[in-house]
Amino acid sequence: MNYPFWNVPYIGGGWVIGLIAIFHVMIALFAVGGGSYLVLAEQKALREGRRDWLVVLRGHSKFFLILTGVFGTVSGVGIWFAIGLANPEATSTLIHNFVFGWAMEWVFFIVELTTAAVYYYTWGRVSDSLHVKVGWLYAVSSFFTLVIINGILAFMLTPGEAWLAVAGTGQEASRFWQAFFNPTYWPNLAIRSLICASLAGVWALVTCSRIDGAKEPALKTSLVRWSAKWLLPTFVLLPVALGWYLWTVPESQRALLRLGISTIGSGMFTQVTRVALIVVLASASIVAVTYFFAWRSPVEFNFSQAMSVVLLALIATASGEYARETLRKPYVIGRHMYSNGVRVTDVPKLNAEGYLTRSPWKVATHDTKLARGEAMFRGQCMACHTVDGYRSIKRLLGERNREAIGNLLTILHEHKPDSPYRAFMPPLVGTKDEIEALGDYLATLTAPEAAEAEKPEEKAAGMEKQTSAASPGRR
Repeated sequence: MNYPFWNVPYIGGGWVIGLIAIFHVMIALFAVGGGSYLVLAEQKALREGRRDWLVVLRGHSKFFLILTGVFGTVSGVGIWFAIGLANPEATSTLIHNFVFGWAMEWVFFIVELTTAAVYYYTWGRVSDSLHVKVGWLYAVSSFFTLVIINGILAFMLTPGEAWLAVAGTGQEASRFWQAFFNPTYWPNLAIRSLICASLAGVWALVTCSRIDGAKEPALKTSLVRWSAKWLLPTFVLLPVALGWYLWTVPESQRALLRLGISTIGSGMFTQVTRVALIVVLASASIVAVTYFFAWRSPVEFNFSQAMSVVLLALIATASGEYARETLRKPYVIGRHMYSNGVRVTDVPKLNAEGYLTRSPWKVATHDTKLARGEAMFRGQCMACHTVDGYRSIKRLLGERNREAIGNLLTILHEHKPDSPYRAFMPPLVGTKDEIEALGDYLATLTAPEAAEAEKPEEKAAGMEKQTSAASPGRR
């Protein structure tokens, strides 16, 4: 369960992770693809005797080093900070299960940072062949960071039967490789590798757009078109890789997409389908802008047009990451841990013994019913909802009265197979008294005067006990 919850007003802790992760992924995948772009472009320039290319590539490698080595690294640390606060239980599970994987990733990451700096600072200072070897060392080490991180990210959707069989026994680490090479590992790696290549081309277009086409039309034309070609594999092969990925996704998660597609006409399609459509539209726009402005008119291709491609790529990346996260609902680790940090195997015990009795949220027995209800809300609801911001609980409850709220909580607690909320929301756990307390608290959000409905004698008793606890020596 969640530790004392990280309450971020209006946007929630999840979106703090999301906002950092969107920019980090945009840069981190560029770090992988951009390394291959640099070394392959350098080899092409040396092979064809294009020394003018090398001047541009040197400037691009400086941009590459600053963007990936500074902003990529800082945003990566930011993700660790955010996930540790927003969902500590899931973060703890990943660390305990993949500590060996994180260690390997850090080794490759250190090599990656070192070789990126060496590659930039040795332009013209070492032989061409040695410089190319440094570039390849960077490209290989950065790709292996993707190989490792991909296994951990894919695990969160599909841990695999072998790992789930020992989950909760303390033997999870013994299934490290089965969990790492989980059912969606390879298609997910294919998708991310293709995106790495396209982002290498997208960011390279920014550098190429700054070449003076009037003075060096041949140079600009050759580099702009070379960079634009890096987008081609993604848009040709990505539909195939995506189909492969969806084929390996659990049936319950594919159902979210099918539901969304089948209800497009009525405007009721799910969020995961909406963002998937945004990915398609943004990707199509990237193709159009790149073809009409970069490929057909490379000499006139300017910085503003290049940044429009970057913006479209950012939209596609953000939507893709959002769709991937939403596809896991109602879990944060598939079939093992719900999005609010409650383990699937703990649900019966929490219903029998109580959620608050085992929660790190220390709710004293003399606390009022509303205080216990708020603790239930913080522990089980605020992983996905805020009070009056993103996924506002006030807006979702609307004008429901206390009875209607109670009926809704009953549906969430029973979590029956035919429940309309089952596909998206975890079960509401706790004893009858705890759920009633949650209902009373939620009623105060839709009708503040409901707070006054608390029994006067209960409030008085609570105040008396709190006073006694605060003044133990008083006689």
